[in-house]
Amino acid sequence: MLDTTAEQRAQAVLDDLGQALESGDIDRAKALFATDCHWRDLVSFTWNIRTLEGPDQVADMLRAQLGHIAPTGWRVDPAEPVGEEDGVVTAWFTFETKVGRGYGLVRLRDGRIWTLLTALQELKGHEEAKGPSRPMGAKHGAGKNRPSWREEREAEAAELGYSRQPHTLIIGGGQGGIALGARLRHLGVPAIIIDTNDRPGDSWRRRYKSLCLHDPVWYDHLPYLKFPDTWPVFAPKDKIGDWLEMYTRVMELNYWTRSTCKSARYDEAKGEWTVVVDRDGEQVTLHPKELVLATGMSGKANVPNFPGMDRFKGEQHHSSKHPGPDAYAGKKVVIVGSNNSAHDIAAALWEHDADVTMIQRS
Repeated sequence: MLDTTAEQRAQAVLDDLGQALESGDIDRAKALFATDCHWRDLVSFTWNIRTLEGPDQVADMLRAQLGHIAPTGWRVDPAEPVGEEDGVVTAWFTFETKVGRGYGLVRLRDGRIWTLLTALQELKGHEEAKGPSRPMGAKHGAGKNRPSWREEREAEAAELGYSRQPHTLIIGGGQGGIALGARLRHLGVPAIIIDTNDRPGDSWRRRYKSLCLHDPVWYDHLPYLKFPDTWPVFAPKDKIGDWLEMYTRVMELNYWTRSTCKSARYDEAKGEWTVVVDRDGEQVTLHPKELVLATGMSGKANVPNFPGMDRFKGEQHHSSKHPGPDAYAGKKVVIVGSNNSAHDIAAALWEHDADVTMIQRS
């Protein structure tokens, strides 16, 4: 093993793992994992999002799932370099199961699997319409009264939710809801996204004016359409808002603005939801098979209750309602909390000559 490359060592372990799993030898597979290993599975083996800790948990999961998962084809991805640092080999790989195709990341320490990520990428027979499978678009030849692309889109927008029901209703039109909508679109699944704002991207535009992404751009791409190579590493909020609005249009998403979910009830016998939506003042009742809540972890402000708040004569607001620093020059401001928004707002206030103090609990 000392004379082999990191890629060869990674492939050798993947080969051993694949052979053990194909033969149903769970003890052999278990022996390939380090005693302090972690396996993070995204749907591919567990049909859930699970983290397994230690070889015993790995073995227990395999005993329960291996028979109907039937994984094969563990191969180091030739498009990604295999790294080695401080004795740890890191490699991306592909694999298949009985029903789908997956992608993963393995990290080896002392020749054993230290961490493993497996993620289902697509279901066999339900591949996305992309790459070689993309739609033709143009309809060559002659045909009487043939609708144009624009007419087809207008008809779909008018029908879906009224004379024709969506299969999936997504409540929340931020980046998560939009990304899911794009995936469903290219799987041929009729879907509607509803959002309370006036325009796609307003969930970003309406935040404090100094907000920028805190993750670098290469972590933030949406499906099918990456940010341009000239895009800033940390994009400002209004630029992100404009991108999301553009994305909903070019991805042909059915996106209802100024819309609120008023109630939702599931009918076990029919296998469908009854969802009442206020669409810009019009009440619309939808009957989707699937209901997705994409309102986000910060979709609703968490406002604590401190003694004395009712008597405080100054201005009070949550960070989601912060208008920006302009009006606070020369004023005293206290920020309760010390996460990303707190630091952004504190820095902007200081830049605009406010006397600002941040309070943190720890």
